[in-house]
Amino acid sequence: MWPNWFRPRPEKAIGKALYASIVQAAREPALYGEGAVPDTLEGRLELILLHAALTIRSLRRDGGEPGRAVSQVVFDTMFEDFDIAMRELGLGDSAVGKKIRFMAEGFYGRAHSYDSALDAPEAEALEQVLSRNLLGSEDIDPRAAALADRVHAVLAALEATGGAAMAQGELPAFPSSR
Repeated sequence: MWPNWFRPRPEKAIGKALYASIVQAAREPALYGEGAVPDTLEGRLELILLHAALTIRSLRRDGGEPGRAVSQVVFDTMFEDFDIAMRELGLGDSAVGKKIRFMAEGFYGRAHSYDSALDAPEAEALEQVLSRNLLGSEDIDPRAAALADRVHAVLAALEATGGAAMAQGELPAFPSSR
């Protein structure tokens, strides 16, 4: 029983590296500004949540038990990062805990919405969800088509890598405009 407590957990390092690649992908300059997601704290948060939701989806669907373990580390690391960022912005302990809970609930809602939209037969479903979550519009925003293309490119990169390979430490080649 005791030896398992001190056994190295490779999923920790893998999940942290995967989260770092998610953040890098979500900070792609072409995703922000005029004709794209607003370059605000909220806009950046939403893009991190989107990329994380897609990555976690892939890990859970194709990575087996190791994929589920790594996806949990990605989730935990993401919210540890958000916690640190809020504290750096000057929020106190009690406010941070409440905000993190609220953000986690929001993440689960968004992940479910993205899953449902991706599984829906009509293409507009994804554009509707992206318009609401990333662009703040209840109607389909004209910018949503480009974001939907981005989602499909991210999904292609995740599929090319595979959930099992990501669970073993291979990082996806997220799309880049550079």
